[in-house]
Amino acid sequence: QVQLVESGGGLVQAGGSLRLSCAASGRISSIATMGWYRQAAGKQRDLVAVIISDSSTNYADSVKGRFTISGNSAKNTWFLQMDSLTPEDTAVYYCNAKTSPYVNYWGKGTLVTVSS
Repeated sequence: QVQLVESGGGLVQAGGSLRLSCAASGRISSIATMGWYRQAAGKQRDLVAVIISDSSTNYADSVKGRFTISGNSAKNTWFLQMDSLTPEDTAVYYCNAKTSPYVNYWGKGTLVTVSS
């Protein structure tokens, strides 16, 4: 099993920045992808950014050029640097890990609120 704990959420003004962290423990050697999802009130949970096992990255179109995902080679910590935040980025952000063989793990989430 893999345990994930997010940190770094909070309240920020529009145009500001936040950095989210995800700390992984347990069977981290089985982690194949490391990612971030978000869920705004009344909406579905959507992918924000992901690091795939070959270190390539994918981003949602809405965050390209503003958010940056990064992680360490040990796959026990990854980050989401969020710049130029807008109120539309307000959501609960979830850390995600997918392992091989396939199991989907989630953190409990951290709230990001962007005020206008």
